[in-house]
Amino acid sequence: MDIRCRKTSCAYNDRYTCKAKEILIKKNLECAKFEKANKPAEDKTKWMFTDNPPKYAPQRDSATIGIGCNAHCLFNCDGKCVANGITLNDINEKPLCVTFLRK
Repeated sequence: MDIRCRKTSCAYNDRYTCKAKEILIKKNLECAKFEKANKPAEDKTKWMFTDNPPKYAPQRDSATIGIGCNAHCLFNCDGKCVANGITLNDINEKPLCVTFLRK
């Protein structure tokens, strides 16, 4: 499962890949696992289509991470996310799941 996160101020963010053991997406689409890092990494994703794209950490196997979901989303199957991958964006204070599709 590809788990990409642009919340570079999160302690679990390693080169735009979430390294948390589990994730919970709340009803309002916020990632409940967000934990502020001591020093935020520079967000280089705005240059992803240039000659010098950002370096991403390898994606993680879906068996190594549990993604719980409380959102009213097409990918929510009995409280578990069944999407092929999710992306969390850096919007407001908390990272929001932008893979969300309304049922």
